[in-house]
Amino acid sequence: MLVETLTISRRFCGPSQSGNGGYVCGRIARHIPGAAAVRLMLPPPLETEMRMEADADVVRLLHGDVLVGEACPTVLDVSPPAVPSFAAAQRASEAYLGFIAHSFPRCFVCGPQRTPGDGMCIFAGPLANSSIVAAPWIADVSLARGAQIANEFLWAALDCPSAFAILPVPEGRTVVLGELRAQIVGAVRPGERCVVIGWPLQVEGRKRSAGSAVFSEAGAPVAIGRATWIDIAADRFPPEPIV
Repeated sequence: MLVETLTISRRFCGPSQSGNGGYVCGRIARHIPGAAAVRLMLPPPLETEMRMEADADVVRLLHGDVLVGEACPTVLDVSPPAVPSFAAAQRASEAYLGFIAHSFPRCFVCGPQRTPGDGMCIFAGPLANSSIVAAPWIADVSLARGAQIANEFLWAALDCPSAFAILPVPEGRTVVLGELRAQIVGAVRPGERCVVIGWPLQVEGRKRSAGSAVFSEAGAPVAIGRATWIDIAADRFPPEPIV
């Protein structure tokens, strides 16, 4: 059964030629109640009409006959650590690795070439004496659906901090999102002072997993995720110099 069509705006890129993984996962997960696991099979193309089809508990995103990603219900097996203060997240963000080198500097979520109101500007850096990375996030009104930030942007916020929790990787390598499991447990209002964190979980060969969470201004978790990242050769993506 046809659920809907989807065209990813260039604004929502990860790599400059494909969609941000967390955002795309969130769009697919719209059709799964509760916690969802979304697996990406290939980089989602930009400015290209795709279709989503539902079959029982599985939702598939297709480009022609090619499977781009699919989602199904899941049980989330991570619990976030204690939330740092907004001020602590601001200090951590000053040491964001992406300010020095970034594989995808135009990324909608974490790209240093993006500005507030254009990108999400979630620059997660290391907390002192911790394996956690953290960033402040003030959600822009353009991301709202009604009075709340749309869920796909909470999924997007879970994406990149989980990657920076498992970086760095060896020289000549980068990571791409393979799967994101997430559950939305609250809501964020435009302009709210949120904190986003990521923390490492495990490494299995080329797979690296990490948890991530978004906290409201009141310190309550509103989104929790577990991401699986795939270690690949960096030359599979054209260089994107920071300017």
